Amino acid sequence: MNKILLFIPMYNCEKQIVRVLGQLTDEVCSYLSEVIIINNRSTDNGEQVVQDYLNDNHLPVKVSLFRNDDNYGLGGSHKVAFKYAVENDFDYVILLHGDDQGDISNILPYLKNKEYENYDCFLGARFMKGSKLQGYSKFRTFGNIVYNTLFSIGCGYKVYDLGSGLNMYKVDILRDKFYLKYKDNLVFNYCMVMGQAYYKHKVKFFPIIWREDDQVSNVKMVNQAMIVLKLLGSYIVNHKKFVTGEHRDKVIEDYTAKTIYTNQQ
Repeated sequence: MNKILLFIPMYNCEKQIVRVLGQLTDEVCSYLSEVIIINNRSTDNGEQVVQDYLNDNHLPVKVSLFRNDDNYGLGGSHKVAFKYAVENDFDYVILLHGDDQGDISNILPYLKNKEYENYDCFLGARFMKGSKLQGYSKFRTFGNIVYNTLFSIGCGYKVYDLGSGLNMYKVDILRDKFYLKYKDNLVFNYCMVMGQAYYKHKVKFFPIIWREDDQVSNVKMVNQAMIVLKLLGSYIVNHKKFVTGEHRDKVIEDYTAKTIYTNQQ
């Protein structure tokens, strides 16, 4: 049986994190070896909410709450989780955002039939046949489809999403830390898409349900659009220079976090 880590990044989502933890049914947990929730220095009461939930609900899997030693951003939290997955000999790591926009049940059929084993990157997609969007404007949907098309052309493989909140990676591809110099913010996911193309990772997208109701987006649309276009342009001009170059605004030697709580001592 594969050793699978579930990684849940958390940043100021105390209202939503309980709903995310509620997705961890006995059936879902039966496929997981461990769950880590990584708090990226939130300013709300999220840590206490998580601890209260885990004290009141005895999940049949080890769940640990980490706190980043600095505010690393979403990409930086990925790096903390990837490091943990490598050092603890996991076979796969699943990402599930802590703001309850995605649902881990969408990947459950593929955990059952083990289709994910055929790929290095098994990625949830909001903009492909079979996907469902709730509370997502037609304008944003159109914009994402345009960008997916541009990235498909630039990367040489069909891209259905530049970064949803439900992804799965084979840990073997993470051992060389190809992603380490990618930006630590939301742009990290876009860099991953291009890195996957350059290193010829086997990529598969699967449809997901995505909802927006009480979540707060940290994305500034126009500014983000320009950044993404520049990234893609840089990759197209020189693939190798892009994937091996330093993209971070601040170089961090080691992405570290402390264990705040675990439900299994």
